[in-house]
Amino acid sequence: MTADFLIIGGGIAGISAAARLSNHGSVTLLEAETNLAHHASGRSAALYEPRYGLAPVVELSLASGDHFRAIPNLLSPRGLMILGKAGEDAAFEHDIADMELPEIGVDAARAIVPILNPDVVTRAAKADHAWDIDTDLLLQGFAREAKTNGAQILTGARVTGIAKTATGWRVSTATGDHEATTLINAAGAWVDQIAAMAGVKPLGFTPNRRSMARIPAPGGHDVSGWPMMFGCGETWYAKPDAGALIVSPAEEHPMDPHDAWADDMVLAEGLARYEEMVTEPVTRLISNWAGLRTFSPDRSLVIGRDSAEPSFFWLAGQGGYGFQSSPAASQLAADLVTGAAPTLSESLIAALSPARFG
Repeated sequence: MTADFLIIGGGIAGISAAARLSNHGSVTLLEAETNLAHHASGRSAALYEPRYGLAPVVELSLASGDHFRAIPNLLSPRGLMILGKAGEDAAFEHDIADMELPEIGVDAARAIVPILNPDVVTRAAKADHAWDIDTDLLLQGFAREAKTNGAQILTGARVTGIAKTATGWRVSTATGDHEATTLINAAGAWVDQIAAMAGVKPLGFTPNRRSMARIPAPGGHDVSGWPMMFGCGETWYAKPDAGALIVSPAEEHPMDPHDAWADDMVLAEGLARYEEMVTEPVTRLISNWAGLRTFSPDRSLVIGRDSAEPSFFWLAGQGGYGFQSSPAASQLAADLVTGAAPTLSESLIAALSPARFG
């Protein structure tokens, strides 16, 4: 049986696209791992801060807000705080202008996060326009919609071959072959590899590792009401999570696609940058992990039909913005695949098109 749409990749990009496209035809989704959202999607900071990222990302994220707000309990208040120290004024002012954060002063910041070190932190800004995303609720909602509409979602289906056929594509996996008219490449860090397998020119995506550690609540504080904190210039971040803190060095180290793990030295350096800004030392780690944030050459998402092979569709380069942009990105993908009139601006569609890479 030939499906209308075959999606490679079971992260947030692929699952959301499956949900949208399942309203327009038959869908098969192939995920290499034994569970969905195993890689980058399963290791996200899970924050909706719609002003975070380049202009095309911000437009997609803002356009996703109505979908998020329509799902009960999907978003919960978190807030965002930017912190600076001596010599960081330019980076601090850039960040607070970019993300529209009013400066509040160090004393006000310490009233919210009492562990901030007044001998080091010289400037602080905070806003409430950031929310935690229940990523499992969002993923399961998209998966449920897709399955309800008859989509076939297959895990443990690693792609071993892709061939062009008279009517579309044949994709081989260890468990069998699957055919479809349109192939949607939502394979995360592996998108260029999938393109090469299909005989389509890769676009030059770069997977970048980002390491994270979970540490106990500093000083036994109740951290549940603390905002997510960034060192200006995104040199580190810390976010409350289930009674503990997630701390990241916020590194971007280019990597080949793989099941990523944290680098101990990079993690130690990032924890040291965090520790410099607070009064409570890190005495132990509860756990650590890493994910790959995959970017296109210009760091914006790629959504559209391949210029040379229109039946091959790119849904790639989510970077660190996959969850917060997924409702609008998947809807745009479905509109472009099916020929519907997109609600997003023509300038945004052009900024996301693979044709921009020539």
